[in-house]
Parts: sequence; C-alpha cells; structure tokens
Amino acid sequence: MSLTMTREEREAFLAALHVGVISIEQQDRAPITVPVWYSYTPGGEIHVITLEDSRKAQALRVAGRFSLCAQAEALPYAYVSVEGAVLAMEAVDVERDLRPLARRYLGIAGGDQYVAENGGSNAGRGNVLVRMRPHYWSSYGEAG
Repeated sequence: MSLTMTREEREAFLAALHVGVISIEQQDRAPITVPVWYSYTPGGEIHVITLEDSRKAQALRVAGRFSLCAQAEALPYAYVSVEGAVLAMEAVDVERDLRPLARRYLGIAGGDQYVAENGGSNAGRGNVLVRMRPHYWSSYGEAG
C-alpha cells in the first residue's frame, strides 16, 4: 500500500483547513520558516497574505519562490508540501482577499470581527497578497 496521495487526494488535503508552514530561502541565512494562513483551490494557486515590508516579503521578492507544507497533526499523520515560483505580489483587497482568509480560519463571525478590529475597510493596508501555483508536490499519508 502506497502512502503517497493521488493528485486528487493531495489537492483536497491542501484545500482543507490547515495552518501552513512557509519556507523562503535567504541569502547568508537559513530559510525563513514560519506558520501562515493560506488558501488553495484544487487546480489553482496558493494565496498567502503578509506585511509588505516584512522580512518574509523581502525574502520572497529576492528568492522569487517558496515552499509551503500543510500537515495533519493527529493520527493518521499526513502532509502535503508544495513549491513554486511567486506569480505576483499585489495589494490586498479586504473583500477579495482578507475577509475570506480570516473567515476560513476563524469562521464567519470571527473573520468579520478580525477584519473590523484590524481597520475595517482599511484592513489589509500595508499587506500584500502573494500568489503561487504549485509546481512540485510531495505528500505522505492517507488523505482521510
């Protein structure tokens, strides 16, 4: 029995709710590796939001690519890891980008509260949406 997921299984796993761990190479230092909220639709792009002037954003501009790993933290253990080039880094739109991501992780009420507490219609200012289409995939485990 193979524990490598099929394409459909790995895409469904990545689209499910997990905190991702992003890793970005840096010059003269180890890679930046930090947890992030992300979104993914099967066959589509990974979306991550970060501060425009953060170390993460600066490293993304230089490296032009990143890896993201999502894992199941309970038995049966499983993960999907992807990597690819940054397609774009663009200004965050509250309704298109930030509110859906906040709702994904916090639910509708919690996501709306998050947006309200972070500037309402001005929430997301100074942030960028990072877009990447996975090019390389690895996976382990049963998709569940």
